[in-house]
Amino acid sequence: MNHDSLIVQPGKKIALKDYDPGFTGEFKDKGAAQEKLQNDVEQLGKYQEILYAQNAYALLLIFQAMDAAGKDSTIKHVMSGVNPQGCQVFSFKSPSEEELDHDYLWRSSKALPERGRIGIFNRSYYEEALIVRVHPEILQRQQLPQLLESPKLAKDDQFWQQRFTEMNHFEQYLVNNGIIILKFFLNVSKEEQKKRFLERINRPEKNWKFSAADVRERQFWNDYQHAYEDVFNHTSTKWAPWYIIPADHKWFTRLAVADIICTKLKSLNLAYPQLLEEHRHQLSDAKELLEQEK
Repeated sequence: MNHDSLIVQPGKKIALKDYDPGFTGEFKDKGAAQEKLQNDVEQLGKYQEILYAQNAYALLLIFQAMDAAGKDSTIKHVMSGVNPQGCQVFSFKSPSEEELDHDYLWRSSKALPERGRIGIFNRSYYEEALIVRVHPEILQRQQLPQLLESPKLAKDDQFWQQRFTEMNHFEQYLVNNGIIILKFFLNVSKEEQKKRFLERINRPEKNWKFSAADVRERQFWNDYQHAYEDVFNHTSTKWAPWYIIPADHKWFTRLAVADIICTKLKSLNLAYPQLLEEHRHQLSDAKELLEQEK
């Protein structure tokens, strides 16, 4: 796949209205995409095995989206071929009292993947520039020294620019240390979100997925769109770019995410570690002992 239309080019200002949530590229339906998705899922499993054996890189996948965009199902389907031992998933909800007593990147730092593993953030530290910006009262709980001097800090553009800079530096540090970052925004339309909310209400087996809070947050749709645009325009970098993934058709969302991950892993030229001569002799001796067993 060509990812040019999905990536937020670093330094370029974008508007979400220019990205079609229903886009499916050259694929007309789920059936046409199924074979490619399955191949990518299998390929991802092979890459993950080599990534684990090489133990040099880690891969961090960040998923952000409006409610009902399909983050959970995308993670489930795309990662279905990966050995669970090589994958870690963390969901970030409202911070605990302990987390509020630390800096806002602390809980994310604790959850970073080890070398050789794939880490998945279902929501992330970017919530600190999204929900916190849409609901500035949340900032009051963070006990920031700056609030003592400026109670209206949430309305200060310089404050948010500082956070963007901190996130960019944090990610550059991670990439410099072998943690490759892919950031996905699943771009669902307001109409499709409504359809999925109603499905969760009307189907008993999906009731558990529905929260009244989801509908309340929907009232802030435009505010979130502006907050997301600001995040993309300030934090899509050459070392950690944002991908805006059309999310009105879940089958295409999964296909696009899987293809981007496979393309990135392929670019790393992963390889199984080369054995030292001593290790080769040990293998030869072990083989001889096993073959001599009666």
